[in-house]
Amino acid sequence: METPHYHIVVLPGDGIGPEVTREAVRVLEAAAEAFGFRLTTETHPVGGAAIDATGDPLPEPVLQACLQADAVLLGAVGGPKWDNLDRAQRPEAGLLRLRKALEAYANLRPVQVPEALADASPLKREVVAGTDLLIVRELTGGIYFGEPRGRNGQMAWNTMRYTREEVARIARVAFEWAKRRRGRVASVDKANVLEVSQLWREVVSQVHREEFPELELEHFYVDNAAMQLVRDPRRFDVVVTGNLFGDILSDLAATLPGSLGMLPSASIGGRVGLFEPVHGSAPDIAGQGKANPLAAILSAAMLLETLGQEAAARAVRQGVDAALAEGVKTADLCRAGETPASTEAVGQFIAAYVRQQTPVAS
Repeated sequence: METPHYHIVVLPGDGIGPEVTREAVRVLEAAAEAFGFRLTTETHPVGGAAIDATGDPLPEPVLQACLQADAVLLGAVGGPKWDNLDRAQRPEAGLLRLRKALEAYANLRPVQVPEALADASPLKREVVAGTDLLIVRELTGGIYFGEPRGRNGQMAWNTMRYTREEVARIARVAFEWAKRRRGRVASVDKANVLEVSQLWREVVSQVHREEFPELELEHFYVDNAAMQLVRDPRRFDVVVTGNLFGDILSDLAATLPGSLGMLPSASIGGRVGLFEPVHGSAPDIAGQGKANPLAAILSAAMLLETLGQEAAARAVRQGVDAALAEGVKTADLCRAGETPASTEAVGQFIAAYVRQQTPVAS
């Protein structure tokens, strides 16, 4: 049997991006060594780094490299240095162009609160400990992209719109992931007020009935979903919702672990997936070895899972759990009296753990 070979484009980006992606790549290479697949990477500038080098946050050669890759691993983009540029030339504009080019219509955000981090949450330990949910957000439709939109001196307007196919395809993503997890989907809308949400609920229910009847489906209004996320987050498995509601709920759920440094994400839908931590570029701590690489490393685990390397992805997540259990964590996760580890030390610990798992037979 031919050894699987994956080509990954790495976009370190700005601020702490190069530091956290360096550790994610270290762990990916350890996984390749332990689980018997080949990995090649190529690195390109994006965001502010690309602006400084070329004047463009997403140069055409970088975009073409991404389109030809098996997956893209991104660090973070942006920073005060580029805040005064025109909107189309800012680092974030390059990221939006990349997502569009990759046809990444589904954003996946897993949120977990392991026992070792339950005390870091702003909520009580007994509420959040053991939380393990996945938010599936529709990423290319809804009110952020709907037309007409605009403003004049006295008013402004935006249009929330979805087609049946747009709703059906994101629903299928949610149900497919629920099959890999605990078999439960919570669909979030505002069907008591919005016609577009009535269509959303109708289509999600149809996809469930016709294609995934063995799974459990529950509908929530968005206001109730927000309340339940902080009141009883462990009741959720997979949450699927539109662009606007998903933006709000995923950021709300991001507070549960107590640190953005724990939250990975994936943007999928086209042939090439984009994997990135939820956190920003944090230029105030860049280059100091303080950045938490766990979100980037967990994003790498999602990358492996999407490529079909589930065992390797599982080993990476177990390595993260082991690091937390043994206190190998950066300052943002430390309690009083604990000694923080450096960004590199965390990555080295997890890479070493992964190498010890299921070594390839010679």
